[in-house]
Amino acid sequence: MATACSKVTAGVPVADPDASVRPEVSNEPVELTVSSFGEFGFDALLEEYQRQHENVTIRHDRTTDSASYLPKLQASLAAGTASDVVAIDDFGMAALLDQPDLFADLAEVGPDDVSAERWLDWVHKGGIAPEGTWVGYGVDIGPTAMAYRTDLFAAAGLPTEPSEVAALFESWDSYFSAGDRYVQATGKPWFDSSAQVFTVMHNQLETGYFDEDGALVIESNQRIKANWDQVTAAAGRGQSAKLPAFMPEWISGLGKPSFATMPAPYWMLGLIEAHGGPSNAGKWAVAPAFPGGSANWGGSYLAVPAQGEHPEEAAALAAWLTAPEQQLTAFETASVFPGQVEALESSTLRGATKDYFTGEKTAGVYAELATKVPVPRQPGARSGEVQQQAVVPALQAVDTGLPPDQGWQQAVTQAKQVAGR
Repeated sequence: MATACSKVTAGVPVADPDASVRPEVSNEPVELTVSSFGEFGFDALLEEYQRQHENVTIRHDRTTDSASYLPKLQASLAAGTASDVVAIDDFGMAALLDQPDLFADLAEVGPDDVSAERWLDWVHKGGIAPEGTWVGYGVDIGPTAMAYRTDLFAAAGLPTEPSEVAALFESWDSYFSAGDRYVQATGKPWFDSSAQVFTVMHNQLETGYFDEDGALVIESNQRIKANWDQVTAAAGRGQSAKLPAFMPEWISGLGKPSFATMPAPYWMLGLIEAHGGPSNAGKWAVAPAFPGGSANWGGSYLAVPAQGEHPEEAAALAAWLTAPEQQLTAFETASVFPGQVEALESSTLRGATKDYFTGEKTAGVYAELATKVPVPRQPGARSGEVQQQAVVPALQAVDTGLPPDQGWQQAVTQAKQVAGR
């Protein structure tokens, strides 16, 4: 599907340098600043933008310390010193969408030819504040697949081909049922940790820890408790390897291996390869199905703070960076997975593989799963804090022996403390 922003050649969008420039944008010299974290593949793109727009000078303020980025961004927004264009991850968007006055409305200052149809519906909606302000243009996303070890599946008498394994992952019921079969056959864990599995289950819910009015609903939302009960019951049957995500024991578990399956957003494939090591190449695969359809875990947006001196020029830059042709470049150079419809439909992405993983064309699997994500991340200024400071520690405690009912009460109590700060 081609938009006014591009033309398509051999299935690949080709940039139209003038597509994201609205008549109101000045040709006078303009200096813009861009703040980002991690690796977006922006450096080369910003150089190209300046070549195409000789009146624009861009300074890119990029940090590798992602953990400190959001608090610093929030402080700069409060002080009126934020950059002209700022990257915000999905947790940050959940925290900032209830403060739309901090941002320019992209529906007003953005290029006229940029519409919601550029993105998957749930991606676009994830950048819209509850009262309607268009806060952020979607950059990348974190569609999630189920990664699994083919050698461990074979040893347990389970199918190994992705097309056959897909049947095991049709629903959470079938996933945990397959886990029981695996544990009974091998005596070994099925997944890495209860917290990791619960996280993706939670990301599928239309209403999360907070409702649309900002009220904490962790106790009254029965879907949350049902997910808790299902995950902790499976852990009680030996399915959890009890490895806290991203900690040294989890990292080493990718290479031993210590578990047979793990929910894996696209960005996590690099971690699997890096920490699984050469000896495990070809043993990991990605199934073309995910329990509950799919889920998103990660991703980011570009926003234009309201205090900027050049909101139209900043929005034009943000629109250009998030166009499908630029995001295909970022996908190829930095493995940033795009949320733009044209990029997801392109042969460049659909045909991309990761040699470390066996079976399906990996990126194509994720592109299909991206279209099945039911909802954007639920809003809530403290939803990320509730997840990381209340729910995850409680699940880790259950993994290491705390009874599930006590763990639930721990999660609820801590969630109330976090929400009440």
